[in-house]
Amino acid sequence: MRNFGFTPPELTVSPGDTVIWSNADFVPHTATATDNQWDSKSIEASGSWRFVARTAGRHAYYCAFHPTMKATIVVR
Repeated sequence: MRNFGFTPPELTVSPGDTVIWSNADFVPHTATATDNQWDSKSIEASGSWRFVARTAGRHAYYCAFHPTMKATIVVR
């Protein structure tokens, strides 16, 4: 999370991989699945959150505080 965006906007991982979101902005963000399967809650500035990708497929997510921030995790 940097400059009010997710980098990269699409990330491909394998089942069982751990994905880490790091917030490099000065405000809190979230990583919230659009299907509500997972939610980081608030990730404070300079904070991070870990998630283990288990379900194959394309998983869109966004920041609940800044809904224009969107990205996708592809698990295959």
